[in-house]
Amino acid sequence: MKTYKKILLVLSLGLTLNSCLDLDPQDQLADGNLWGSVDDFKYFTTNFYGWTRDFKSVISDGPHSDWRSDIMTSSSKNAYSNGSNSIPTSNGDYTGNYAHIRRCNLLLQKAAAYSGTGDISRYAAEAKFFRAYCYFDLVQLFGNVIITKEPLDITSPELRMSRNDRGEVIDFVIQDLKEAAEVLPDVIVTDDEGRISKWGAYAFLSRVALYEGTWQQNRNNEERAKHLLKIAADAAKKVIDSKKFELFKPAALGDMAYKYLFILENTQSNPANLTKSANKEYIFSRRHDETIAPIGTNITHGCVANVQYINRKFVNMYLCNNGLPVDHPKSAEIFKGYDGLTSEFTNRDNRMKNCLLPHGTKYWDNDKPHVNWTEEEDGLVCNVFQGSGYQNKKWGTERSVKDEFEGYDFPIIRYAEVLLNYAEAMYESGITGQELDNALNISLNLVRLRVNPDMPKLTTAFVTANSLNMQEEIRRERTIELYNEGFRIDDLKRWNMAIVEMPKPILGVKWKGTDFETGWPKAIDMARDAEGCLILESGRRWSSKNDLYPLPVDQRQLNPNLGQNPGWE
Repeated sequence: MKTYKKILLVLSLGLTLNSCLDLDPQDQLADGNLWGSVDDFKYFTTNFYGWTRDFKSVISDGPHSDWRSDIMTSSSKNAYSNGSNSIPTSNGDYTGNYAHIRRCNLLLQKAAAYSGTGDISRYAAEAKFFRAYCYFDLVQLFGNVIITKEPLDITSPELRMSRNDRGEVIDFVIQDLKEAAEVLPDVIVTDDEGRISKWGAYAFLSRVALYEGTWQQNRNNEERAKHLLKIAADAAKKVIDSKKFELFKPAALGDMAYKYLFILENTQSNPANLTKSANKEYIFSRRHDETIAPIGTNITHGCVANVQYINRKFVNMYLCNNGLPVDHPKSAEIFKGYDGLTSEFTNRDNRMKNCLLPHGTKYWDNDKPHVNWTEEEDGLVCNVFQGSGYQNKKWGTERSVKDEFEGYDFPIIRYAEVLLNYAEAMYESGITGQELDNALNISLNLVRLRVNPDMPKLTTAFVTANSLNMQEEIRRERTIELYNEGFRIDDLKRWNMAIVEMPKPILGVKWKGTDFETGWPKAIDMARDAEGCLILESGRRWSSKNDLYPLPVDQRQLNPNLGQNPGWE
């Protein structure tokens, strides 16, 4: 236990320097006495683990957060979501990533010159992984960016160069990830829990290649897309074939396993008293512990009930339990409509009840926690009429714990994503018929049926028989499964669909003519659409320029050759 806590504490630390691309204080980084042993390299790379996504940047506002997408809003409109953001004076995502890249380059420079005893290749591989991680983030946000392979100083020519094309950057990222995967360990031993493995590198490679492959495909670069989609599928298949990971679906948790996956702790946090050791789904995670590395943000109260205003469009994405959309003719008798406070939750994909709270139902949180872990216990009742009328419960603990001290881990990469990456990459590569069905059966259908064992599989025959669109259904599964984990806005951008989906109004429950009209009389003052649904946001806008962020003013002043992203000039 002491070893576990020591490693967890180290992995919870991160460098917080916020420097520009031009230089960092060299006396903080280049001390020759630091690089004399294997442990020095290990310690230096350990700090890299504080750079990854975490709850603070995903369940609240951040560049990859669902707050900046089309599926949720809040009491305050988000400028990035409604397309009204402007060119900033500075941008910490830009400067922070380059500060991190400099540290990776520094370690690699020192590793190349290392003449001591012991093997440091693993830590050089970790540096390549994190360099790739940071460059991918830069490409997602800014498109073309400058590649740097050495730690820069004042005289470095890179300080005045123009940006590399995003294709060059992605190829550099792919090279780093492939080289890292060849060296990183196959299995992470107990003393190194939380560190990246070769499978984490391959899983991340599948994310990178799928992202860029579909970005290019949806912008008419078919040849480039085909190459990248093959890389994505091959990398995901390596992870699948390793058989080292599996979806979390213990029988003891039944059709609520999906909910409890996200709040596992090493104290009782679910009815079956399963701990983190039961989770074989997280390939790479940001680790937390109530005592030494708590989450540090008010995640339960920030997620449960009415803080996150969930868009009706997203809620309608949940299929009926017949595997068909709510508006499909064959769902007419199964879908119970919108008249009641809970009617639309009936006969739906079970992930809906895992993630959302129907009005009038009991729930537990850290104010009213479980004691005996039975459904018969007293709990809170979801009866707050506010926001969109839809209530979130994903990421909310059910145990007694002080606010901000929850100890569940954040999934940077989990197996379900890899399975979905594989399914999408295979489909977008042009695979059809039985070959596509085979791919779906070892990937997407495992995710789909995790808590829906009786739902029909997604197959070419099912799509044809029900006049569905395979691409739309694959994208639906991804949106539902990865909800509130920081994927939706990036997916819309790579699909070139942000320009279609983001300007649409964000709606709440159907209010007019339903039980909400009776139970929520104050909503009479809220705007409504022609169907009687509450309008939370209207007048949203989006153009192609919003698919990338503008480069900040300070960086363009430092380097006039950077230029600016299209539409932001």
